[in-house]
Amino acid sequence: MAVSLSDLSPNFSASTGLGSGVDAPAEAVLPDFTSESYKDAYSRINAIVIEGEQEAHDNYLSLATLLPDQADELARLARMEMKHKKGFTACATNLGVEADMPFARVFFTPLRDNFQQALAEGNLVTCLLIQSILIEAFAIAAYHIYIPVADPFARKITEGVVQDEYTHLNYGQQWLKANLEAARQELEAANRANLPHVRRMLEQVADDAGVLHMDKEDLMADFMTSYQEVLTEIGFSSREIARMATAALLG
Repeated sequence: MAVSLSDLSPNFSASTGLGSGVDAPAEAVLPDFTSESYKDAYSRINAIVIEGEQEAHDNYLSLATLLPDQADELARLARMEMKHKKGFTACATNLGVEADMPFARVFFTPLRDNFQQALAEGNLVTCLLIQSILIEAFAIAAYHIYIPVADPFARKITEGVVQDEYTHLNYGQQWLKANLEAARQELEAANRANLPHVRRMLEQVADDAGVLHMDKEDLMADFMTSYQEVLTEIGFSSREIARMATAALLG
């Protein structure tokens, strides 16, 4: 089955191998932040964000066991994630919402399990792909789409966080770029095993995201844009990226 990258996102340019990006509307229509339906959906979306920051904190500390010479830098990244977690917890408090943490912990199970298995086997490349590329690109996409429709308090918090996430994404990108030839085979296998989980995770929260006025197609397009650009920077060709990206549809 031949699948083009344009099938993954309406904003993808197959000729360049890079996404054109998702532009937020100049005047986004804001949801009713006080409605029960909004608060119900927000309880799960906010929990995912909080849990994602906790997972990232734990993963960066775990990565230090595989990269002991970079333990200080990884500890710094982990501290940043905990700061983010506190900020997003405050966002829920501001709206009078209790985050549905049990839901969020189950939500991250596939990527968490794969990260822990890779960690136990000493597969650094797989760990970096999951945490520093997939999870960070997932977070950046979500924050990009959320900011235009967020309440004022959460918007300010999220705008600060998204800049940090680019730093975290760059960490994994630079390591993998410097070690691409040795890492290529494991990286491609890790992509096949884990990229489909991200697509399914986005689909799982599509309805709740919609209540927050976050469009599913925009989320997927922004994620694929970030992911494809990282793969390009790491050193993959457009043809290789096209092959890797089909995993999101075929997995």
